[in-house]
Order: sequence, then C-alpha cells, then structure tokens
Amino acid sequence: MNTLSTAPLAPLLQHLFTQAEQTSGAGIQVFAQMPDEERTRLRSTRTDYLKFYAMLKDDALAVSRETGTLLYMLARSCRARTIVEFGTSFGISTLHLAAALRDNGGGRLITSEFEPSKVARARENLAAGGLADLVELREGDALQTLATGLPEQVDLLLLDGAKGLYPDILALVEGRLRPGAWVLADNADWSPEYLERVRSPRHGYLSVPFASEVELSMRLG
Repeated sequence: MNTLSTAPLAPLLQHLFTQAEQTSGAGIQVFAQMPDEERTRLRSTRTDYLKFYAMLKDDALAVSRETGTLLYMLARSCRARTIVEFGTSFGISTLHLAAALRDNGGGRLITSEFEPSKVARARENLAAGGLADLVELREGDALQTLATGLPEQVDLLLLDGAKGLYPDILALVEGRLRPGAWVLADNADWSPEYLERVRSPRHGYLSVPFASEVELSMRLG
C-alpha cells in the first residue's frame, strides 16, 4: 500500500481525472476553432503565454493518468526529497509528486502557477489529499517565482506550463539538478529549442521521448 493508492488521495485523483476528461472550458473551445497556424503559435509562444493560459483558466490541462503514475515512480525510484514543478494547474501532477515525497519519508515540492483561480483550486485539492504540508505553491509568472529561493539540490523537475518557456525554466533550475536527477517535460514537442538542448550530449543530459507526449531526461554528472 502507498499514499497514491489509498484514501484520501486515490478517490480524489479518480474524481479529478474523470472531471478533467469530461469537462472542457470555453477557452479550449475557442482554441479549437482557431486557424492551425495560430494554434501552433500559441502552443509555443514566449510572449503571449500569460494571455493564452489565462484563456484556459477553467481547464485542468492535466497530465495523463499514465504520466501521473510515472511521476510518482520516478520520484520514488530516485528517493526524491526536493522537487520543482512548473505549471501547477489544478494540482493533479502535484498530488502525484507530493505522494511520492510522503512515501519517501518527506521533502519539499516547489510548484508555480500564475492563474489565481487555479492556485485556489490546487490548494483545495492538496488539502483534500492530505499533502499540503509538503508543497510550497508560488503564485505568479514562473520566470520570477522560480528565479530565487530554490533548494541547493533538486532531485526532479517537472515542466508542464507554457511550452515556449521550457528552455528558460530549465536554465533557472539546471545548476541545482543533481547528477541522476530526472527532468520530465510534458508536450515537449511544442518546444523544439528545449528538445534540442536536452537531446544534445554536450549539454549534460541523456534524453528519450517517452510515450507520445513526454520527454524524459536524466541529468548526467
């Protein structure tokens, strides 16, 4: 038995995943009706990301169930004690990572979300899951909220916010990633610059695409 598979977290995650799969806000519908060129631009934007993700404030934009389980497994396998997450949304991925910290004996998860309504929802979900004590949720643009006050050593980094910012967020955390640390980027194919960096051996990573939507990278020594 583990925190991920027992109450109160297991039924909460089942509810949140079902809700995410069955509900789409007005922002998703507007996005779906945009021309392909504009949708491609917004997915990778480094300038209009605040406006774009504010439009999607009612959508969970959650990791898949499989990716959530993978996050838990990675954090457990490396015995993570310090985790950084870019893009909290409603906190589904955050719950998986915090559960791993609980089962590792404790730790600290720093996560960042700029949309106030999502921050409120995530706090509620973390409290309902009994994991709020492990999580420091920073509200605001991650380019500022993750620029200071990070642990000296980071065991795992999750990138699941504005895709165009993946290289910038990685740069903020990179110097603190310990050898063997995991970096998981959701929908990384929307950030070619990020993929070029982690797939190039000269930058100190070993990286592979995992399933259809995840890039999994290990920080080398």
